[in-house]
Amino acid sequence: MTPGLWRSLDERAAVWPGRNWPLGATWSQASTNFAVYSPNATGVWLCLLDDAPGDGEQRFALTEQSLGIWHGALPEIAPGTRYGFRVEGPSAPEAGMRFDPDILLLDPYGLAVAGTVGDATSVVVDPTFDWSGDTQMRRRWRDTVIYELHVKGFTQLHDRIPEDLRGSYAGLGHPVVTDYLRDLGVTAVELLPVHQFFSEPALVARGTTNYWGYNPVSYFAPDAGYSSSGDRGQQVTEFKQMVKDLHAAGIEVILDVVYNHTAEAGPDGPTYSFRGLDDRGFYRRVPPGSDNGGEYDDTYWDVTGCGNTVNSEDPLALRLILDSLRYWVSEMHVDGFRFDLMSAITRTAGTDAIRVDMACKLLIAIGQDPVLRHVKLITEPWDVSMDGYLVGGMPPPWVEWNDQFRDTIRDFWRGQARGTHAVATRMAGSSDLYADDGRSAYNSVNFITAHDGFTVRDLVSYDHKHNEANGEDNRDGTDNNRSWNHGVEGETDDPGIIALRRRQAANLMATLCLSNGVPMLTAGDERGRTQCGNNNPYCQDNEISWIDWRADGEPGAWLDVYEVTRAALRLRREHPALRQRHWFEGRPTIVGGPKDLAWLHPSGREMTDQDWYDTELHTIGMFVSGRPLRSPGPHGEQQIDASFLLWFHAGAEPVTVFLPDNDWVRAGTVVLSTDSALPNGTKFSVGEELTIGGRSVVVMQEAEA
Repeated sequence: MTPGLWRSLDERAAVWPGRNWPLGATWSQASTNFAVYSPNATGVWLCLLDDAPGDGEQRFALTEQSLGIWHGALPEIAPGTRYGFRVEGPSAPEAGMRFDPDILLLDPYGLAVAGTVGDATSVVVDPTFDWSGDTQMRRRWRDTVIYELHVKGFTQLHDRIPEDLRGSYAGLGHPVVTDYLRDLGVTAVELLPVHQFFSEPALVARGTTNYWGYNPVSYFAPDAGYSSSGDRGQQVTEFKQMVKDLHAAGIEVILDVVYNHTAEAGPDGPTYSFRGLDDRGFYRRVPPGSDNGGEYDDTYWDVTGCGNTVNSEDPLALRLILDSLRYWVSEMHVDGFRFDLMSAITRTAGTDAIRVDMACKLLIAIGQDPVLRHVKLITEPWDVSMDGYLVGGMPPPWVEWNDQFRDTIRDFWRGQARGTHAVATRMAGSSDLYADDGRSAYNSVNFITAHDGFTVRDLVSYDHKHNEANGEDNRDGTDNNRSWNHGVEGETDDPGIIALRRRQAANLMATLCLSNGVPMLTAGDERGRTQCGNNNPYCQDNEISWIDWRADGEPGAWLDVYEVTRAALRLRREHPALRQRHWFEGRPTIVGGPKDLAWLHPSGREMTDQDWYDTELHTIGMFVSGRPLRSPGPHGEQQIDASFLLWFHAGAEPVTVFLPDNDWVRAGTVVLSTDSALPNGTKFSVGEELTIGGRSVVVMQEAEA
């Protein structure tokens, strides 16, 4: 279309002045206000789209502009109305300006999106919703158990959920789901991205789609693909109802958010919204003093691996991130966020580099914001650059994904730990990472697996990734899996290998659930979900990624692992000794009392410096005292709980552990075991020897005096 010609087609002049806040489309019965930021544009047109084929669009010039915001209001706009913007201005990519009125742009502040690539529009939304009875959760970190899941994949194959609700927000809020999560012991779901996203053109070209959703086009709109009720604003209501239903079951809602990049990719990528409005401000450029750099160079600076990096230093980009976060808390009632590739947006630009900055504008703004500073804030503390690895380096009160816990515990159970010192450090809360700046063990989100990588079942079934289905010749995905197939690559009929794999899966889950810190489970790990060796199924919207809900006894069901996970989480929930707020100190909490934590050698003695680095030692005992707890009760009272002795044995052969006369534990009962020869209820007392089978976890609870 010839630039300028399109303006004469159907332009309407009757637009009220409106106001420049809030940004986006703000509906009321009297009128709808539209406001969009595009500081370098020379003209902006609001376009309303009719539903009837061939009716085209109605265009309204926004003649009012203040502080770079173009605005206007229209009366009698019905909720569900589709709209977008056409923007005219210089076409100068080398100067960071990519205006093209032929492209209908999504509203960056749009609350809903209808359609998909090629016909996507924003939608006017009536925000009214009955939140009566809903209380946003503020559960303490030490009482939190996170369950990472995909909205669609969790219920797509669930035969007890109505077919029309499977794979949707409504399906996730169904009582079948909330009952399952409560019974397992989950207190919070962490949803893979639900911001409206589009699949990358390269994926579409080879017949796949972006399943995970780490490719956003709107930071306010819940993705319409997970709506069972429609895409004209119904997805907003359905999302809110899901949150309300989960809250009613005592379950918090945490969103995995992707503010570090968008679906517009690199300079040659598609234009959906941000690039067509303010390319110069929204995306970071190569620093002026670096190689090939220039003040407004067309070379995007990319530490996300996705072609672009959002410039969180830009005032309006920063405002958009903060407004989006506040919207999801205030209007959608979510309880927290997990920030994807957080390092990418915690940077400050210098003359020759863009460096990680723990005093950056974004972190300071969130820390001071009265709405945001008290919600759950989790970071993935790295990006794709070498200098972006920040595990242990985020400022208080941020909580971090701790990949060092993941790697250490995987190595321990596959027999590659090279001593037990690091293992004990991770299970006790990773004090080496979090104690030096006043943070607690609950600044560590402990995990064995996540959406990115092997499932627990695949971790014990494959030595190598098998990503051929992704169409990238198995080049994608990490090769550093720290996995072990136990003798056969992939599925097998060998009953001995199957039994060992199931026990190892149970060991991994028990270790995760009973370690100090915040445990994060990946959906389906507790019931043996497999991705057939695919460790990067980001484009697999099919049975490779969906949760298998087969019943126990059917081939492939690993519900014995479920029972161990459930039992470990119940122990954690019922016993504050297993989720203590203060750091262990290895000394008595009261005069004459036992140490709060003691590490035991199988011989019965406390571990020595030499023991910690003994590469032949694959067994460690962890005594945790509950008499009394270091943390006082809510009114300052002394708390008394049971004491526990936990044995973690990663060796192939049985090991004999000795319980000498000591000040810690005199007698007790096995309350959790992955060793079939030591079932729950097995008694023990001082002076006895106990044989623990190869590769097993045994938890003993002290008998009441």
